[in-house]
Amino acid sequence: MPVQPRHPVPAGAPAVPPADGSPADHAVGLAHFNSLPFAAAEAAFLECCGSLRWAHRMAAHRPYPDLGALLAASDEAGYDLAPSDIAEALAAEPAPCLHHDAPRAAHLALRAAHAAYESRFGHAFVICLDAYTPAQHVDQVLAGIRVRMEHEVDEERAVTAEELRRLARSRIVELMTAGPGQ
Repeated sequence: MPVQPRHPVPAGAPAVPPADGSPADHAVGLAHFNSLPFAAAEAAFLECCGSLRWAHRMAAHRPYPDLGALLAASDEAGYDLAPSDIAEALAAEPAPCLHHDAPRAAHLALRAAHAAYESRFGHAFVICLDAYTPAQHVDQVLAGIRVRMEHEVDEERAVTAEELRRLARSRIVELMTAGPGQ
């Protein structure tokens, strides 16, 4: 379960860009990304979502005309993931972490909540935290686990898949904002 995106989103970068994908800062990154060799694009997509099938599909469908089209393709590929693809993506998610200076009680609470969640559902807890400041992350994760522990297995499977899609979108925006050589 990530408490943050794999790569922090730059300050001021939108969590969800405008639907038209028009921001100029994304255009440079997208043009560079569209020109990458297939293997490099696939590897970059694997950083956004750990499903090889998803990353392969995303890399194969380049070039993308704009960020909106790229994000729509990401969503579509995410909706098509089989349970084994979702399990692969979940296995690739980073382990939960807190800053080492966080109170010991916070570390213990987070570890216990994750253990309970994984015991109930058999996979890591994932949540997209783009709408929250880093100071709110632990509270949102703990609240999210508490609420989602009440879900039936099928309902939680659907919520988990949606959170993976949201994380992929966020990571794609960050990737396109970073641009070449960053």
